[in-house]
Amino acid sequence: MAKNELAEKAANTALAIMSDLEQDAGAGFDGMTQEDYALPFLRLLTSTSPEVGEVDGALPGMMLNSVTGELYDGKAGLMVVPCAYVRQYIEWAPRGQGSGAPVHIYPATSDILSQTHKEPGDNKDYLDNGNYIENTANYYVMVINDAGVPEPALVTMKSTQLKKSRKWNSMMQSVKMAGKNGMFTPPMYSQVYRLSSVAESNDKGKWYGWEIERIGAVESADIYNAARSFAQSVGAGDVKVKHEGESGATGNGPAPF
Repeated sequence: MAKNELAEKAANTALAIMSDLEQDAGAGFDGMTQEDYALPFLRLLTSTSPEVGEVDGALPGMMLNSVTGELYDGKAGLMVVPCAYVRQYIEWAPRGQGSGAPVHIYPATSDILSQTHKEPGDNKDYLDNGNYIENTANYYVMVINDAGVPEPALVTMKSTQLKKSRKWNSMMQSVKMAGKNGMFTPPMYSQVYRLSSVAESNDKGKWYGWEIERIGAVESADIYNAARSFAQSVGAGDVKVKHEGESGATGNGPAPF
């Protein structure tokens, strides 16, 4: 058989397979709910992150997708569309104790911080039982990958990064558009932001923090609709987050932020 005939046959086969794939779209996933999916965390790596030295190519300042293991250049950053914001108080057992999962998660309206105290030389908020509370800002985002496809993820900010969180919230609230009834604040998921990393330090050590830059309005209807759908799922309580204690600067460890 001539090469052009082989090429034509291969092309026809590929088209037939694609037709079948499209016809069977979603098959096999019928019994899955949000409980069956792991929402990726988008984390900043530091020198104390366990992935550094263990994962090929992982360096401080990079960003890591906790589910896929994909690494992103911290300086180049990532394009994200924020979809929803939830602030919580998360109770953790001391490092090295407990299951590694939160002991309890309190809503932002809780007065749990009034039941905490500081320990000498430690900025954490401790309960009398020895556990500590972290004021945590959760951003549900759509990460726009290199192919322009939106992928859901969670970005958490706490301790010194809460200052970045407040800055981001102010940036989002400051976006205004002109409508038929005057100026209005568009939905959170109408804008694209670049998240990158920046070196930071205090008297307790050095780490990498978030850098946030607004790029502009979402221009793709597909991305906008995906972001809106994700926001609605978060608002309905359909998106479940499984916080896990982490060592080093990304979570349940002695990092300065």
